[in-house]
Amino acid sequence: MVSNRQRYQKTWNFSALVRAKHSRASIWLTLMVGLTGCAGAERPVHSATATDAQVDLGQSLVPAPLGSKVEALLEEINDSRSGTGTVTLITPPAARQAVVDARDAMKKSQWARLQTLAPLAKSDPVLGSYADYWLLRQQLQDSTRPVPDALLQKFMQENQDAYLADRLKADWIIAAARAGNYALVNQLGPVTNSNTHVECSRLLAQHMTGQRVKPAQVVAAFSPNRSCWSMLDQMADSKVVGWKELQPLLRATLESNKTGNAQRMAAVMFDARQMVDYAALMNNPRKWLAGRTPPRSRAETELVAIALSRLAYGKERETNAVYVESAWSKAIPKSDIEWVWSQFGLVAALNVAPDAAGWYRRSGNQRLTDYNHAWQVRSELRQAPINWDLVANSIRRMSASQAAEPVWVYWYARALAAQGQKAAATKHYESIAHELNFYGQLASEELGKTPSLPPAPAPVTAAELQAARSNAGLQRAIQLFELGWRPEAVPEWNFALRGMDDRRLLAAAELARREQIFDRVVNTSLLTESEVDFTQRFVAPFEGRVTEKARLINLDPAWVYGLIRQESRFITDARSHVGASGLMQLMPATARWVAKKIGMTNFTPSSVNDFDTNTVLGTNYLSMVLSKLNGSQVLATAGYNAGPGRPVQWRAKLAGPVEGAIFAETIPFTETRMYVKNVMSNATYYAMMFTGKPQSLKERLGTVSPEPEKRIALP
Repeated sequence: MVSNRQRYQKTWNFSALVRAKHSRASIWLTLMVGLTGCAGAERPVHSATATDAQVDLGQSLVPAPLGSKVEALLEEINDSRSGTGTVTLITPPAARQAVVDARDAMKKSQWARLQTLAPLAKSDPVLGSYADYWLLRQQLQDSTRPVPDALLQKFMQENQDAYLADRLKADWIIAAARAGNYALVNQLGPVTNSNTHVECSRLLAQHMTGQRVKPAQVVAAFSPNRSCWSMLDQMADSKVVGWKELQPLLRATLESNKTGNAQRMAAVMFDARQMVDYAALMNNPRKWLAGRTPPRSRAETELVAIALSRLAYGKERETNAVYVESAWSKAIPKSDIEWVWSQFGLVAALNVAPDAAGWYRRSGNQRLTDYNHAWQVRSELRQAPINWDLVANSIRRMSASQAAEPVWVYWYARALAAQGQKAAATKHYESIAHELNFYGQLASEELGKTPSLPPAPAPVTAAELQAARSNAGLQRAIQLFELGWRPEAVPEWNFALRGMDDRRLLAAAELARREQIFDRVVNTSLLTESEVDFTQRFVAPFEGRVTEKARLINLDPAWVYGLIRQESRFITDARSHVGASGLMQLMPATARWVAKKIGMTNFTPSSVNDFDTNTVLGTNYLSMVLSKLNGSQVLATAGYNAGPGRPVQWRAKLAGPVEGAIFAETIPFTETRMYVKNVMSNATYYAMMFTGKPQSLKERLGTVSPEPEKRIALP
């Protein structure tokens, strides 16, 4: 393996198709097909629970009896198993090219071409099942064609325990439910890596075949997609769910301001005449409310409450609040008017308005959505002084699952400490201090512990690494990464990890490091529970070249590494959904601007993914942002993600100086809030690794004080 090869260049060549150190199963598969063909800081969610993925070779390719030369080769392999266990796996170039062409046909919806390519593609011993999968998936998604049950069953038998079989099973369940074949849905049973489409389809099938479905199951599974809407419609028609379940769903959807989904939910709750009113009030709530008499039914009350809540939006919030108080506070139930005030608080909090806490305090002890309670706490944290009693009360009203999240355990402990309940506060800090993340670090510091890294586990052995290299699912993923097919490679890799213990996960992460697939190094190592390898979780690739670029302009290398780990997970040609590129995720216009500013005369847009170009531009831009934001890493991190003008706006609305942790937690953009906390946590760990000395996250976060808003002359 060439030491400087990068897995994420979006090009590929056939030289990468000759690989070493594969399992005996892969050798067998190659002999069956290849030889005859030549004569082919936060834990990620990980829901898979079954045993490791293995391709059932006996089901898929059973040839005629082996020739003497092949048998001799197998005997030689058996004799050498006590050694390195290496063998060259050769994929027929024509077969691999057929797979590549098949993917191109799939992307272009050229189904006849894909059908022609599939037989040859199937002779690829590693990736040959993909062409058949793409064909079958298309047939499942085409509602004008019958479901090809026999072909689906055959594919699943030939690819037992493989990722594609599980994914196809999920697609089959969704299609069967859509076609009304509920018995088949029940027969297919659960999938390993499920999703809300599958869960809603399965609940619908259970209900339609006479099995009892509980309202709580419906609410827990629901997500605004086609399968779940069909399920919810049926459950509402059958009275499995009613107003008690639907009203919170509608209100939660309205809080996200996703008006299309809210209208769809409203249609489940309201009749046709009421939906006319709903459309009118969403268009102009004040006009719809004008001259209206107090509501006389539950549905009318809800429509009025929704209309009043919409008055929180816009620039007339204060004026509208006076109207709500004078005209409607006595006309609808207290619980509904308190919910309305909570919406005024939420909208204000999302605009980091200083009066947000005041609106929330008018909502009484109303049980709100977890999302709203979170912002209620955040609005109180921005007050000067902080009312810790209200912080604690808001957290106590969250659901048990949300209150148990490290973020709220930490702030509840802070509230208890402020109230003089030291023993209770200590207990809460201790419950999360072991967690290797932002709030685990802060809790540890509150306990007075010296920040340190966990003990290193025993190194991965040669045998453990070989076992990882022999894993069929990891093999497929690596070859998909070779092709630059990240959308296929990542789920293949993740599926192969299911059921692995810490030692096997460490070995898989080490394999990813050897293959220079750095995002899989980090994400795989994050799954370990007792054995923690920080050289994997906080991998620092590129042989010090990032550190060199940072030090050239007096930037903290640990901070730069922490930012890159969050931005791109060290994927050199990573590209975001908004068009940011490279290790440091630069937008095209920003890259051009910085290149011009620093005199990089050889810059071209196509060079933005080049390591040196990206890191020079990225570190220079980060340095510029830092200098414009008073040298505050927490502000500069927020500015790097959301634009340098945003933290200036948020800082200007502070009531007084706040801890950096409070500033980070009250950032109104979810992506930026998580980003800042992760980058700052990452940087602290990298600093410990680079210096070998304790590092304080609290000191790194510092204090943020209010300053008048000013224009930042940066893109």
